[in-house]
Amino acid sequence: VLRQVGMPNKGYKMPHELSGGEQQRMVIARALLNRPALILADEPTGNLDVETSNEIVQLLHEIKDSGTTVVMTTHNLSFLETFPGRVFCCENAKLIEK
Repeated sequence: VLRQVGMPNKGYKMPHELSGGEQQRMVIARALLNRPALILADEPTGNLDVETSNEIVQLLHEIKDSGTTVVMTTHNLSFLETFPGRVFCCENAKLIEK
């Protein structure tokens, strides 16, 4: 799974030795170990720069393409263009499909 998330040589690193983007990739790798049917990604790009955010979204897209359902929350609506799928918004305390 480390190869799948682009970090084949980072398996023995401690979390404090990794960048924010690398830490996110490790979290995703850990989730993939059990071959889940579903991944819930709550703001996976919240504290990352634009380039790293795009890489994480691309990784989640590849995971989706491999057959795992990915549910992602985000405030960054530009990801909707690169991460197609069903979109829901929270409006007036109600979940509405867009």
